[in-house]
Amino acid sequence: MIRTLLVDDELPGREGLRLRLAHEPDIEIVGEAADGSEAVALTRSFEPDLLFLDIQMPGTDGFQVLDAIAGEHLPMVIFVTAHDEHAVRAFEVGAVDYLLKPVGMDRLRQALERVRHATARDRRWQQGERVAALLDSLETGPQASSYLRRFAIREGDRYRLLAANDVDWIQGAGNYLELHAGSRTALVRMTIREVEGRLDPERFVRIHRSTIVNVESIREIVPEWHGDSEVVLRSGQVVRMSRTYRHRLFPRDDAER
Repeated sequence: MIRTLLVDDELPGREGLRLRLAHEPDIEIVGEAADGSEAVALTRSFEPDLLFLDIQMPGTDGFQVLDAIAGEHLPMVIFVTAHDEHAVRAFEVGAVDYLLKPVGMDRLRQALERVRHATARDRRWQQGERVAALLDSLETGPQASSYLRRFAIREGDRYRLLAANDVDWIQGAGNYLELHAGSRTALVRMTIREVEGRLDPERFVRIHRSTIVNVESIREIVPEWHGDSEVVLRSGQVVRMSRTYRHRLFPRDDAER
């Protein structure tokens, strides 16, 4: 089942979607939200697979909802709106589709087919995660580390294994991660919060809401006047460290301030 949350400040809009989705046997509506703040709370509570998300709502708009839950659990998103001027930005933030009100049944089903294809793709990603977990479990003994040691990277009909310690830095992108290892970049299905909890904290440090670095890959850190810093890696890549996360690399320094 595709667990779905409806978000629209107009009740008729939610009712119309609910009636149309009642004919889709694999769609389960787990909740409805009438504004952006409620949408954020329900998304964190229910962790749905899919959001039907309005854009213009009182207070927190649809894009702000996605920004608030970025790096946590980010569902697939279908924007449903009466305004067509936000379409480019919607796809830039990874929306599955963009529907204009009033939503016709044919157009809705087309969007749902995209969701189903994405769901099938996610299941293939999860197979790779199980492969890596199985290999880790085979190596686990009384003295073995419980931290993630490798990622399974899907390449066509096979998986390539990437040692976690070979990863220089990680960029979060919703429910996916970009793993940067030297000149290679790979994509895995996992949130930044999930991977942070599974990596060795002595080696991997979160320096930004959406960035984790391998401390062994850091060449230098360049502070900036406003409190943020540039972290220069041995590869030459520069990533940003937010002052909010500065204590992760400099706990004593911050304690003395």
